[in-house]
Amino acid sequence: MHPYPADGEAMAEISGLNAKADKENFLVAYPDGLNRGFNALICCGTEDDVGFIRAITETLTGSWKADPARVYATGISNGGDMAYKLAVELPGTFAAISPVSGGYLGTDAEKKSYVPRTPVSVLTFIGGLDEHYAGMDAGINAWQKRLSCEPDDRQLLKKNRIRKTAATCRDGSEVVVYRLPKMGHSWPNGAGGDMSDPTAGVNATDVMWRFFEKHTLDSSESPS
Repeated sequence: MHPYPADGEAMAEISGLNAKADKENFLVAYPDGLNRGFNALICCGTEDDVGFIRAITETLTGSWKADPARVYATGISNGGDMAYKLAVELPGTFAAISPVSGGYLGTDAEKKSYVPRTPVSVLTFIGGLDEHYAGMDAGINAWQKRLSCEPDDRQLLKKNRIRKTAATCRDGSEVVVYRLPKMGHSWPNGAGGDMSDPTAGVNATDVMWRFFEKHTLDSSESPS
């Protein structure tokens, strides 16, 4: 899901997911939000974008025969915020999400009850030079606290002093956070565009695909 203001074509350019999909044999869809934005947690619009993404997912798993146990959501900025919203408001749909430079923010996210009712694993990337870093960092910490996620691993990666943390939550989901101190509001090692940072020190597209491959949605959690 794209940032605001943008569209799916821009998201394809930023992420480089087309090339990854061709190589790994998966489907990737790039929704266009109305008026170039999504009605996510703090921005933008009033449309039923949860229903919009639900309809797209049903088409991909129905007509296109995508595996309903392997549906994932990612996006940057406004699209990253939307990934968190989908994880909460479409229970039993996504096995994992990967918000990039996006946050679990806003009025809804401030409610302790605003958490997924079925396990959804999270991989997120946030830049230390991002003006929204404090809010995004606080948001993922709140997510982990509410879901009782216990730290499994902390690493300081040599390149760019990136901090990687991993935790396992009470519901069995996993949360992995990459904090990139030298990155702004960007997609780490993206494929192009103004929001791609080729010097970030980690390739978000490669890392998220490996993360997605590890996670499936148990059939008993799928919506009836």
